[in-house]
Amino acid sequence: MGISNLVDEVIAREGGYSNHPADRGGPTNMGITQTVARANGYAGDMKTLPRSVAEALYRRLYWDQPGYAFAAEISWSIAAELFDTAVNMGVATATSFFQRALNALNRNQKDYPDLKVDRILGARTLSALRAFHTLRGAVGDRVLLKALEALQGERYIALAESRPANEAFLYGWLANRIG
Repeated sequence: MGISNLVDEVIAREGGYSNHPADRGGPTNMGITQTVARANGYAGDMKTLPRSVAEALYRRLYWDQPGYAFAAEISWSIAAELFDTAVNMGVATATSFFQRALNALNRNQKDYPDLKVDRILGARTLSALRAFHTLRGAVGDRVLLKALEALQGERYIALAESRPANEAFLYGWLANRIG
């Protein structure tokens, strides 16, 4: 599996054009909001957003720029989860979940030092992932995935609790993004 497969999966999951009245993102196509499209040079009608534009945005904004390809060299499953969470919640949120989970799983810094939760995937975060993966292997990756999904699920519920209109999306978020 590669990033192209992840992008294909996201586009399939997100579907085509929508403009749900409860969605603060406004007009959206293939999961790309009009705000993101405009900020990245697309000026056309969101109903006709070319798939190639969506694919390029997903790859650049949610894989290349945050450096998740570097995490993929250590653990593909973790990088794939980071990508998916970034698409839905933003890169900074996905990376902060990752740093928090790594901190919580380092056995009081016996395995690697705590990370500053700066929401940036840098050398120290990658080093912590490498140390965790070396110590825990594939089983550890599954545990780390559970921690990431627990943080994501809690965030979805908090979003629904803080804004009742988000309840329209909660079931889908949990069904399609967790586990």
